[in-house]
Amino acid sequence: FDEAYATESLLKHFQTHSLKGFGVDNMKMGLIAAGAILHYLKDTEHPNLQHITTLQRIEQDDYLWMDRFTIRNLELLGNGTTDGHSLLQVMDNTVSPMGARMLRRWLVLPLKQLAKIQERLGAVQYFITNTNERHLLQQAIKACGDIERLASKVPTKKINPREVLQLSKALEQITIIKNICSNASNIYLQRLGDNLNPCNTIANQIIAQLHESPPIAIQKGDVIKAGVHEDLDTLRQIATGGKDYLLTMQQREADATGISSLKIGFNNVFGYYLEVTNSHKNKVPDNWIRKQTLANAERYITPELKSYEEKITGAEEKILAIEAQLFETLVLALQDYLAAIQLNAQVLATIDCIAAFADNAIRFNYCQPSVHDGLALDLQACRHPVIERHLPPGESYISNDIHLSNEAQQIIILTGPNMSGKSAILRQTALVTLMAHMGSFVPATKASIPLTDKIFTRVGASDNLSGGESTFMVEMNETASIINNISERSLILLDEIGRGTSTYDGISIAWSIVEFLHQSAMAPKTLFATHYHELNTLEELLARVKNYHVTNKEIGNKIIFLRKLAPGGSTHSFGIHVARMAGMPPSLIQRANEVLALLEAQRGEHTNDSLTANENAPTTTNLLPALQRAAQPQMQLSIFDAHSETFQKMRTMLERIDINRLTPVEALMKLNEIKSLLH
Repeated sequence: FDEAYATESLLKHFQTHSLKGFGVDNMKMGLIAAGAILHYLKDTEHPNLQHITTLQRIEQDDYLWMDRFTIRNLELLGNGTTDGHSLLQVMDNTVSPMGARMLRRWLVLPLKQLAKIQERLGAVQYFITNTNERHLLQQAIKACGDIERLASKVPTKKINPREVLQLSKALEQITIIKNICSNASNIYLQRLGDNLNPCNTIANQIIAQLHESPPIAIQKGDVIKAGVHEDLDTLRQIATGGKDYLLTMQQREADATGISSLKIGFNNVFGYYLEVTNSHKNKVPDNWIRKQTLANAERYITPELKSYEEKITGAEEKILAIEAQLFETLVLALQDYLAAIQLNAQVLATIDCIAAFADNAIRFNYCQPSVHDGLALDLQACRHPVIERHLPPGESYISNDIHLSNEAQQIIILTGPNMSGKSAILRQTALVTLMAHMGSFVPATKASIPLTDKIFTRVGASDNLSGGESTFMVEMNETASIINNISERSLILLDEIGRGTSTYDGISIAWSIVEFLHQSAMAPKTLFATHYHELNTLEELLARVKNYHVTNKEIGNKIIFLRKLAPGGSTHSFGIHVARMAGMPPSLIQRANEVLALLEAQRGEHTNDSLTANENAPTTTNLLPALQRAAQPQMQLSIFDAHSETFQKMRTMLERIDINRLTPVEALMKLNEIKSLLH
């Protein structure tokens, strides 16, 4: 698709000479995308698209901006795995398909205008306080069904009689919803109610014309009520009377012939027939014409039967034709109300989402955030909205306080063991900020959230093999995109930057990124999780950088993750402990500890390993002796060396044992003797 073809398609559809009125005339890629969608719809048997009445641009000034990496990394819509855990899954307590679609849109397009955010928050608080009104609205919205989808089927004439009746019943519910909203003491809800249009004229017309229980397919008949069309009523009397006559004929012929089992039936091959079982076929009159022989019966026709068949079938065909014409006229009348019905759907979806936010706040103990035009972020007892909903029974989420300010605590360097919850803290900060900008209450005891224009995240590891990009290249591309688009109202989350390359390259890049963000005139609020403990030194060098760590407790050779944020940096990552938890072989874990001990011993010979003392920092050269010693395998049993004298004695004793002649008691005694050699 090129711009010229797309523009021509859009102009033809909207019947205008220019797209300037839509404010999209200079958006080349947007026009191409819109034209491609329009072409696709027409190409997939949707020739009538009158319900598509406008073209709108997404104004960047209206919405908080997130790139596709952020939407993916925060797992807003799904995380690409089978567990399906996402923020959408947690927040979606809507009662209608329209509300579910609206919520999905709100998730990827959070508001950036303070007044609109506060309007939604006020409406959520109103619904929390006025439970009865909320429940009545949710019941009415649920009863409406998916009027947005039904409306889209009207111009394509793919809507069936039952759906048209459902649409009229939905319009009746809108009257109830409008009254509740108009009488609410919340101005925002009142305004939403004012935008609702019950479309009483077409709703009453549908109720007056359609049968109370119409079929899905119009060919089934009984679509239009009696009294709507005079000719239709007359034909129905003929069809009904004709069938009554057939029943009378059946009884008359049975009495005349003495065939008690005689019955009149119908099929699509030769119409109505008289069916006689084989036991009575000798009683069949000579003027009956045999049409079909079955295993146990024979079928006949008579001139009288065929005459009435023509009257009945002719009436039924005319009935179906008139009903189809009347139904088509009704659908055409509906098209005049499409714009109003579509607006109704948008309003209902909005109310549905706000009511769902109120439900979430009550069920999950969320608080009302204070969204302001300052720059300081202050979250008290903040929780991850998704993780806390999927914890094992009886386990509660460990909350944390987060404070970020462009002037005092702009950047937090977050260290701590693997699996301690660093990534969760990063994500929950972004998710709480995003939820507040949607107009939702948030998982915290108190939340003061500045108006944010962009949320950036760089977490996880992935590659782009089809694009010829390694994991590290993808990481650098995403990080560069962040660095080049920051503002003073941006929130940045960086997790393990630099881990995709060599240790010192990674440390150098991570160090430089922190310095750049600190020295930037924008001073964006940043959470930076890392295992590079060298970065802890930055707190001493940069005024607005603060070190925090996620606490843990060591008991013997085990670690308990406390998942609590505390000031100060951490010096251990406990990666080998996590490898043990993952089920690595014990011999491998033992070997890893040996290599680690050698490397740390060599590193300890240097008094200063920070990047500010390059002459003393460990290098590949001065670590080489330790690496060479570590490279010499010391694979041994955990009790003794395979070449020791003790091992040789035990081996000799075991070789002399005749297992076939050894009694259980003797075996225990021999085992005790071998054990004594270890002491």
